[in-house]
Amino acid sequence: MQKILCKVESIEPLTNTIVRVLLQPAEKLQFIAGQYLQVIMGESDKRAFSIANAPREDGRVELHIGADPANQYAAQVVDNMRQLGEIVIEGGLGKAYVRDNLVKPTILLAGGTGFSYTLSILQHLLSKPLQEPLFLYWGTRTLNDMYAYETLKQLADEHSKFTFIPVIEHPENSWQGKTGWVHKAVLADFISLESYQVYVAGRFEMAGVAREDFHQQGLQLANLFGDAFEFI
Repeated sequence: MQKILCKVESIEPLTNTIVRVLLQPAEKLQFIAGQYLQVIMGESDKRAFSIANAPREDGRVELHIGADPANQYAAQVVDNMRQLGEIVIEGGLGKAYVRDNLVKPTILLAGGTGFSYTLSILQHLLSKPLQEPLFLYWGTRTLNDMYAYETLKQLADEHSKFTFIPVIEHPENSWQGKTGWVHKAVLADFISLESYQVYVAGRFEMAGVAREDFHQQGLQLANLFGDAFEFI
């Protein structure tokens, strides 16, 4: 397992509670799109975060961290990064990485900051011409929480086989898109999921319900990926 010292290049707000962290590792972190890393806070204190980018030539690593003061697990990591200007990480970790050998229509499903996991896979898949349709469903509480909304709309305009479906839990009256639970939006849009592969990131409760509902709608569990499924 690689343990790498990283310089903290920048910490920028994405929303009132989420920051974008850009790290420059002293040596290149070896990972596959969809894997995560751990920030080493102490000998027995390692904190997991999704990597929010596909592997890059320059080796930089991007994280999207929910740094709400109520979430000390993440807020302490961001505080350390700000104070020290460097951090030690290890990775890549996780079995929910992108399967390049599976040529199937693909659904990426993200709840909240789970988007960072799907962003890594999205960047990887869009780096070459898509052979099959690709869908990204991202659910947030409000539109303001959907910090990459305009970027994703533009990507959908640029890639004919990529469709972005935003889902807002508590919309403004003017919102004309999908509302409610993000995985329910997938169920409403697909009569059968039998021919699809699905990548899921978000709260464990959502992932568990999505697994059951998607399976009932035809999804083969061998084609369902998400770090949550290692624990639930």
